[in-house]
Formats: sequence, structure tokens, C-alpha cells
Amino acid sequence: MLTTNPFDDDHLHEECGIFGVSGSDGAAALVALGLHALQHRGQEAAGITSFDGTNFHTKKAMGHVAGNFDSEAVIGSLPGPVACGHVRYSTTGETALRNVQPLYAELASGGFAVAHNGNISNAMKVRRELIRRGSIFQSTSDTETIIHLVATSNYRTLLDRFIDALRQVEGAYALIVMTPEGMIACRDPLGIRPLVMGKLGETIIFASETVALDVVGAEFVRVVEPGELVIVQGTEMRSIRPFGPVAPRPCIFEWVYFSRPDSIVDDHSVYSVRKAIGQQLAIEAPVDADLVIPVPDSGVPAAIGYAQESGIPFELGIIRSHYVGRTFIQPGDKVRHLGVKLKHNANRALIKGKRVVLIDDSIVRGTTSLKIVQMMRDAGAAEVHMRIASPPTKHSCFYGVDTPERAKLLAATHDLGAMTDFIHADSLSFVTIDGLYKALGQKGRSQFRPGYCDACFTGDYPTTLTDHDDTAAVDQFAMLEERVA
Repeated sequence: MLTTNPFDDDHLHEECGIFGVSGSDGAAALVALGLHALQHRGQEAAGITSFDGTNFHTKKAMGHVAGNFDSEAVIGSLPGPVACGHVRYSTTGETALRNVQPLYAELASGGFAVAHNGNISNAMKVRRELIRRGSIFQSTSDTETIIHLVATSNYRTLLDRFIDALRQVEGAYALIVMTPEGMIACRDPLGIRPLVMGKLGETIIFASETVALDVVGAEFVRVVEPGELVIVQGTEMRSIRPFGPVAPRPCIFEWVYFSRPDSIVDDHSVYSVRKAIGQQLAIEAPVDADLVIPVPDSGVPAAIGYAQESGIPFELGIIRSHYVGRTFIQPGDKVRHLGVKLKHNANRALIKGKRVVLIDDSIVRGTTSLKIVQMMRDAGAAEVHMRIASPPTKHSCFYGVDTPERAKLLAATHDLGAMTDFIHADSLSFVTIDGLYKALGQKGRSQFRPGYCDACFTGDYPTTLTDHDDTAAVDQFAMLEERVA
């Protein structure tokens, strides 16, 4: 079966999206709406867990939220005033229903459900030790290590056991946890992964992005701060910060690609930042051309900014069909090429004889850029110049983004000239790392105290990477294959 998604397949895949509701009758219905708004963060699987005051109820499914969580029967099977949900793109563990979140376990204190956005970078090492002590894992997800650490902690209260577990993990996490005592939302001390809080009347809502609050009609209250735990018990809410203060390093790629453009991230409009990146790119990498053309859809705001700064007209030179998902055709080279045109097609009458500037958010393997450039040439473009609204992606991410191994990243193995030749463009330029920081309102990147996690561009990882450096940990997730078609 051919997936006609040729451009998206060469992007960095979104991490995950989480959404939690406390204090609303039929909370699961709100969670389903919130997950719809976060679908861009994970299209592989979705799940919702609710709590009715006595029992936990869970529904998980492979695929999108639509079609799995849009019937009265399904929502009716998830009763209760408290619920949380998750949309997933796997970063650890195989594609299998047992890895779909929220993950749930019965602990000595009662039920424990957790939805996690991010990646625990020492999960394999922790897992090995837990298995040695007798823990039995039911998934290959790094998130399950948190459950086992809570279950085996020697602290008395559930909250203290949870904090004890978090002190033992490294990496990135935004978590929504449900227990019989209430809901807990938290972020890792560096705030690498996002999490915001809103209110709908007296109902408390947590979400990966503000756009999900907008969709359910909730008011944005504030971000969950890095290292903060927000505990909601009935109508009472309190906040604690059990970790020592550190300078935050939120993921800079949220502004480049991951977040929806209509979201607000740390007081920045994502749309405005992407336009500013395009403007900075036009300043740093000008070119004589007739048209500025975005690679849909993620390149659109940056292309608008580039066009406004450069004075070159903005045009939709690539038309995207929004009604193509999968096609039931056996793959082959010729059919794959046709599949590309089902999803995106060049606006030939506009492009013929023109010098075009293509704007995209990133280059990963380079195969997408190669196809787009060739599409422009086939449509009769006189020149094709590529401009990228992020610095070269030279390093893998270990914080919840599905990045190819470094050897498969084009910028890690090719210099700028070789990259230009590879994609067959007349020229190629990336926004500089300083330019990216300027688009976020800073003077540039501080070498000693950068304000964001930008490791995929710089190799400057803000945490230790225990599993990455521990070759003995590689086989720890090699468990029973449980693939779902």
C-alpha cells in the first residue's frame, strides 16, 4: 500500500500531543476535540483514558482521532469528569497497540495513567535495572519506565513517589498523569517539551499547544513552567517546583515546524515567528528571482516573510490536494512518481519561464527537496533556488523527535555545495543559527547560555545522553513484535 505523502515523509516527524481535562462532565468528549486540534503532532495512533471516580476506562486505536473517537458509543464508553488523551508518533518502541498511550497500570495506591510527550534518554539503562529487580514490562515505550519507577519507589505518598521517579530520568518530558487522587501535569526542568494550562469555566485543561484550548473554547491561563508540577484535586489546584532552578531550553523547532501556526508558544505567535524567519532569510540569502513559492503547507509563513522583505511576489506555485491519504496501489517506481503528483502538483502556467525561490522549513534526507526542485524544472522553471527557514539539520534529536540516524542527515554528510548538487538546485541557502534567534527577538545565539534547545543544528545537547552513549542498552527494546497493519 502506497502512502501518498512524499513531502511529509522527509520532514522531522512531530513528537506527540497530550491533552487533559479535570472537572467536566463528559471530559472524554473535550479530550477528543483537543486531540483533533493536536493531530499534526502525531498521526500514528491515539488514545483516551477517563476516570469516573471509581474506575478507569481506556480506548486506544491505531490511526487518526477522526474515525476512532468521533462516535457517541466510543465517547460514552469513557465516562467521568477527568480524562486525558494522547496522539502519537513513535520515537522509541515499535508501532504497536501496546505502546499507544495513555499507558495505564494498577499500583498499590490504585490506578495510574500517564500521557507523555518527549523522550527519556536514559530509559534503556533504567529499564535494565528495573528488570534486574523483577519488574515486568508490557510495552517497549520509554514512558513505561516512569510507571515502574513510581511503583518501586520507597516514598510514602504517591506524589513523593512520582517526584522520586522523575528525579531518576533524563531527557525531555511533558506529562499528564491521572490517579484516583487527581491529575498532575508537569514539564522537565529544562522545559524542552511544551505544555500549557487553560480554563473552561471551572474546568482545568492542559494541552501541548494553545490551539487545542482555542478549539474547545477554553481560555489560556499560562504555561506550565519548566520543572513545575501542577496538581489538580477536585476544585483545588496547587503548584510545586521540586527541582533545582536551571535555565530553560525549550525546543526551538516548535517555532520552525512542530507547532501549528495559530498557536502561541512562550508568548510568541508561531505564525509571526515563522514570517520573521522568512524575513531574516531574505536578508541573509537574497537572490534575483521572479516568484517566491512555499512548499506547502509548512513553508507558507516563512515564504510570506521572504516575499515581503525581498519585494519578490509570493505565489502558490505548488498546489496541494488535501483529500489524498492512502491509495491502494502496489508500489513501483512509476506508480510512486504518480503518487507524488496526487498529493502535490506544480502550477505550470505560473512557473514556466520564471526564476523561482522555493521556501521550505528544513532539509532532512534531501529526497523531498530533490523531488520539489525536479517538479519545478519539469514545469518549465528557468531557475530554481532553494531557501530553508532553519539552519542545516546536522545532528539527531534524542528528546522526542523521530530523527534519522546522523549518517542519513544530508547536512551531516555534505557541505553546502554538495547539498546544492544533490537536490539539483541553482542555489541553496539556510537561515543562520543567529538569524533564527533574531527571529525570536534575541540578538543572536549566546554561546554560553543559549535560550533554546537547538541540538539538531548545533550538536549542543542540554542533557546527558546515557542511552546514546551506552551501546549495551541498544537491545533492551528488542521484544515481541506486535505490528498492527
